[in-house]
Amino acid sequence: MKLADLSIKEFLAKTASDSPVPGGGSIAALSAAIAASLSEMVAKLTIGKKGYEANKEQMKGIAKDAAEYRNKLIKDIDRDSDAYNDVLAAFRLPKGNKEEENNRKQAIQDAFKKASLVPLDVAKNAFKIIDLAELVVKHGNKNAVTDGAVAVMMARTAALSALYNVKINLDSIKDKEFVERIRKDVTGLEIEIENKERKILSCLSI
Repeated sequence: MKLADLSIKEFLAKTASDSPVPGGGSIAALSAAIAASLSEMVAKLTIGKKGYEANKEQMKGIAKDAAEYRNKLIKDIDRDSDAYNDVLAAFRLPKGNKEEENNRKQAIQDAFKKASLVPLDVAKNAFKIIDLAELVVKHGNKNAVTDGAVAVMMARTAALSALYNVKINLDSIKDKEFVERIRKDVTGLEIEIENKERKILSCLSI
């Protein structure tokens, strides 16, 4: 059974077990999916409400986009764990002769690259959810403004958590050009994420 199909209790119990999956990457994806869900909720709580007629179409668009991100990130819960399992599988490959050893080394490198790109994708999507959450905080139903704020904080944590997983996998990759390119993306995202969360939350009057 896929991790995303487990009940909340089952998922938490599996996370708390001695199995390395689901780990931080899957939790980051789940956190981002929750942030998307909250953004979607606030948008829907705004549509059709008195005093928010002018924001109806904007909120419909936000709800649609948030639902798409939510569905993507649900899949990423398992994609991240699968990527980790691919790394373990590569290390288990035979190395009895030179050809096997070379094939194993290449498989390990390919697996670590995948294990870097999956959480990077999660981080980028989580950053986009911060943008959606900002809109519902500023223009959505004020009775649900704190839900929008929680979405901002959850998305921020999800993005930074995913980037930690990217960085630890980069340490095992020998392709310097790949590592340099991804590190540049990570550094830029980290700065933008922190700045955007701080800006949004500073505007709240609660």
